[in-house]
Parts: sequence; C-alpha cells; structure tokens
Amino acid sequence: MTAVRLRQVALVATELEPAADALRKALSLDEPFRDPGVGEFGLQNVVFSAGDTFIEIVSPVRDNTTAGRYLDRRGGDSGYMALFQVPDTPAARARAAEQGVRVVWQADLADISGTHMHPKDVPGAIVSVDTPSPPETWRWGGPSWTGQVPAHHDGGIVGLTVECDDPEGAAVVWGALLDVAPSGTQLILDDGRQTVTFRPSGARGEGIAELAVAIPGGGGELELCGLTLRVVDADQPVGD
Repeated sequence: MTAVRLRQVALVATELEPAADALRKALSLDEPFRDPGVGEFGLQNVVFSAGDTFIEIVSPVRDNTTAGRYLDRRGGDSGYMALFQVPDTPAARARAAEQGVRVVWQADLADISGTHMHPKDVPGAIVSVDTPSPPETWRWGGPSWTGQVPAHHDGGIVGLTVECDDPEGAAVVWGALLDVAPSGTQLILDDGRQTVTFRPSGARGEGIAELAVAIPGGGGELELCGLTLRVVDADQPVGD
C-alpha cells in the first residue's frame, strides 16, 4: 500500500444517532467504533468500516466547536473531512509548508501519524494526511484496526466529489499536498480505484457534495448528512 488512498471520510451531523442508523442500514454495515478521543474536539462520533476504508460521523456535544461552526456555515448536516493515507507524513508536511498550508493538529504515534490542514488553506473540506504502520492498519478505525487487520468485507470508498469556487485551482492545491498530479478537475488515487472530483460550488458554498462507496451487490443512491451517498457494486470490476 504505497499509493495515496482516501482512507476515511467524516460527515458532520446535528443529531448523531439518526444519521448513524441511516448510514448503517444503507450500507449494511457492522456496529461502529465510538472514539472517546474526539471529546478533545468537543465531539462524539461513530466510525464504520466499509471494506478497509472508513466512514465517520461526528456531532458536537458542546458550544463553539469547529464542527458546530461548520454546521452553521453549511446550513445543516454535511460532509466534513477527507483523511488520506500517504506513504510519508514528513514529506507531506513539507509539501504543506511549501504551499503555505497551515497545520491545525498533528499527532505522531507508534502506529500512525496524522496531520489536519487548515480548511481555509485547502478548499472544500478539512484535509488530513496520515501514515499508518503497518500500512494496512488504521488506528482511527478502532482497536481492531490498531496494529492489525481484522476480517472485513470487500469494497470501500471509491469516490468523493467536492464543490468549490475554483475547481481547477482546488485540484492543484489538493494534488500538490498529496503529491498526485491532477487530471483536469480530478485526482486519481489508489492505482485507479478511487477518484476525487472537484466541481463548482452550489447554493451551500464549498464542501463535500457526494460520497461513492462500493459494497457487494450494492447499487443506488440516497441523501444522507446533507450529501449524496452513491452506492456501487463491489463485485463489478473497476471501470464497469
């Protein structure tokens, strides 16, 4: 796993449990991990595994949180964060510094390092670059993914659509941070298995607008947490 991957997407909801129930039913997911560590940010959360990728929902539990302000700015539930697995966190941090992208949080643990970028410097979402060790693991997914890889279903996150005022410029900024050359307004990740697509902002302004997830036998789409959740069949070859 040396290619850059979109490993986790976080959504933000005013009410956590209804959103979590809707997501679990839509994707036939197992019970989520609830991370007490997000209390540092004034949040509660759930983290679902979808294949070896993860979908998180966060919800504020106190006033004046970044997530709460984001809910206000977006006018309700929304996509929130995109967490990318990169092979070299120090190199990614150096690229951020070269671009003038500010870091708002970072951690360096024995099995993973993570770095959250300032949302005003990376258009469309809060972006994090993370390097797990071993690379198949993912501490943010919970104890069963910390230093090990449990049995899991096929599939996972295959696409993200981000609305922004300057789609081509956003693709350049994200691509430079991730060390991935953009193809127009799109980034191709994970050896062609994932895409991040940028399109012009709608009425709600800049933010994550769509999430595509592959599950065995999946198909269809629904509105969830203020975005479109597109479900595709993990049994179909990439590109079909």
